[in-house]
Amino acid sequence: MGSLLAELATWVFDVVHSFGYVGVFVLVLAGSLFLPIPTELTLPLFGFLVGQGRLSFVAVVLTGAAARVAAALIFYALGLRIGEARLRRLIGRAERTKLVFGSDLDRASAAFERHGGKAILIGHLIPGVGALISVPAGLKRMPVRWRFLGYTVIGGISWTGVLVGLGWALGRRWRVVELYASLVGFAVLAALVLGILWFFWRRWRTHR
Repeated sequence: MGSLLAELATWVFDVVHSFGYVGVFVLVLAGSLFLPIPTELTLPLFGFLVGQGRLSFVAVVLTGAAARVAAALIFYALGLRIGEARLRRLIGRAERTKLVFGSDLDRASAAFERHGGKAILIGHLIPGVGALISVPAGLKRMPVRWRFLGYTVIGGISWTGVLVGLGWALGRRWRVVELYASLVGFAVLAALVLGILWFFWRRWRTHR
């Protein structure tokens, strides 16, 4: 595992050396789209390069945040493409299982209407969620300007700034950031899976 991370870090070094901030943008965009180049690894590494004087902190944060916004817009378009009407049709077909109902979507939609902006902001700060929180925003056709973009930009700058700053502060120990961020991501994912399983178990017990 250590050698794999070392090889990935070397490759990231080479990309940044060859393409500069364009490479930073592409790497952060790829990680934000859940390709196997996690931002929990690349952003602290960029912070290390900032400490070495090879990159500018402000430029890295702004470039990384722009990549996060681009990824969020892609996921927003995906949610827009799926559409709430199509999702309701799928749920309608699944109602025979007695595990999910249209009323569940109604409650989820109402909750997103009330807290959608906060959900987008918080989602960008949770490892493993990130730009994926933009899918329900697309489903609900949240206004892109200024609400969706506003919260997305704040979340993107916050996530990028914190990880780059930690990598800068830790220097050669920048991998510590990736380790703890990954642990938090696994914990969040486990909590989500358990929550979904608990929901369906209670629903199954109710309609048994």
